[in-house]
Amino acid sequence: MTSYEKEVHALLAQSFGTLSDLIRLHAAHRPTHPAFILGDEKIDYLGLDSMMDRIAATLQRDGLGPGDSIAICAGTSIEYAMVYLGSLRAGVAVAPLPPSSAPEALAGMIRDSDARLLFVDGDSAAALQSVLPRLPVRVISIDGTADAGKNASGLQAWLDAPGTVPAKAEILPGTAFNIIYSSGTTGVPKGIVQPCSLRWAQLQRSVGLEYSANAVTLLSTPLYSNTTLVSFFSTLGMGGSVLLMEKFDARTYLELAQRHRVTHTMLVPVQYQRLMAVPDFGRYDLSSYRMKFCTSAPCSSALKQDVLARWPGGLVELYGMTEGGGSCQLFAHLHPGKLHTVGQPTPGSEFRVIDEQGVELPAGETGEIVGRSGGMMTGYHKQPQKTAEAEWHDAAGVRFIRTGDIGRFDADGFLTLMDRKKDMIISGGFNIYPSDLEAVLREHTAVEDAAVVGVASERWGETPVAFVVCREDADESADSTAILSWANERLGKMQRLSAVELVDVLPRSAIGKVLKRELRDRYLESAKREAKQAA
Repeated sequence: MTSYEKEVHALLAQSFGTLSDLIRLHAAHRPTHPAFILGDEKIDYLGLDSMMDRIAATLQRDGLGPGDSIAICAGTSIEYAMVYLGSLRAGVAVAPLPPSSAPEALAGMIRDSDARLLFVDGDSAAALQSVLPRLPVRVISIDGTADAGKNASGLQAWLDAPGTVPAKAEILPGTAFNIIYSSGTTGVPKGIVQPCSLRWAQLQRSVGLEYSANAVTLLSTPLYSNTTLVSFFSTLGMGGSVLLMEKFDARTYLELAQRHRVTHTMLVPVQYQRLMAVPDFGRYDLSSYRMKFCTSAPCSSALKQDVLARWPGGLVELYGMTEGGGSCQLFAHLHPGKLHTVGQPTPGSEFRVIDEQGVELPAGETGEIVGRSGGMMTGYHKQPQKTAEAEWHDAAGVRFIRTGDIGRFDADGFLTLMDRKKDMIISGGFNIYPSDLEAVLREHTAVEDAAVVGVASERWGETPVAFVVCREDADESADSTAILSWANERLGKMQRLSAVELVDVLPRSAIGKVLKRELRDRYLESAKREAKQAA
């Protein structure tokens, strides 16, 4: 181990530190090593460190420091990454917002975050045009193309002169690092305040995941997503290079991976599906991979097996929440017999299983998973009631975070997830887990993907309805009636589907989560129209 590597590991061994200090260390020892690569653009660690100083100093000039926040609503770019990291150096919390959200929803997040500055690109500025005049926030165009109104300026015009150095900010473990807004798939997005201590704990865990100064991490999910940020920060913390994609495309991804000798990646299951389905996947040289990560949505055993068989390097499935509260890791390459699970708790994570009344259940029982660790959210921003609802305390008063997931731990301590608590269907008093039904549907030779939701039923309270995407080469006889009959022959009496709807694609969030509320609403609207026509 070189003296530089010893310094990095010594800093990470401290009970608390900052990503900003690690980047400063990399800039001192490896100034010309690439920090970010995006297309033909590249910035090294010295350039990144200098720009972080300049951004932090400009924020301080404008009166921002620890306790304040800025918001970023833009597509993936190197400028986006630099603004994010420069704000952290000033101790300013960052609220990264999903540009795909509706303008009014984005306006609500901006107000809720108390952001004093909003960084946008041309596309997001155009999308926000109807709400920007009503927002008490100064707008900065990070790409120089946005016409964002009177109270706006370009990034270069806003910045202090090159070489400006900020005053050292007092950053404590409890200082807000970022405010991540929940997807809003179950209601109004909530601002999850992650303290600096949570991110530091994640950086410390990266040492055991083969991140290093020569790591090259390919990221194709958005920078506003916590899914992306875990690998993004881990790579930078160890001094590696982050290779960014503005938009995911399976073949482009494989070409970049081969060209840049990628070692790490974070992908969601639907991306793995699309990559493994590339007809000539095997011709790409992916031998440089050390570790691949999967998270954010259920990953089937069959998909994990396929990745292990055809893609070199380890495969780690990560389970956890943006809110913190513990995490699990499945090292799939080390535990091929546990691919139906999401792994074991990471060091420092503790989980319990509780029933609907909040009573702790004995080992092996199925119930809601609650967890805790050294990295937990401070709470939902300005929503103490929602924060309290997300917490569970054991008999000793120790705080845990409710995951909203139903599952159980086996005798070896591996967690098997049944489903989201909100997605569980109660039909005739019987608990039905949609994931069980979806797994059966995917066994049909004509089915590419499936999602099951519960809809209201006068007879049963709720009844399961399936939305199915058929394979391109599916036989024409594989219609909804045939698939419904086939599935119900294989399902238990109380699990049987009441309907199958064929769709071209399942609606998903930017990180691959199926938007089941959309499917449920779509079905109910269709049922209403049919009822009106019948009347």
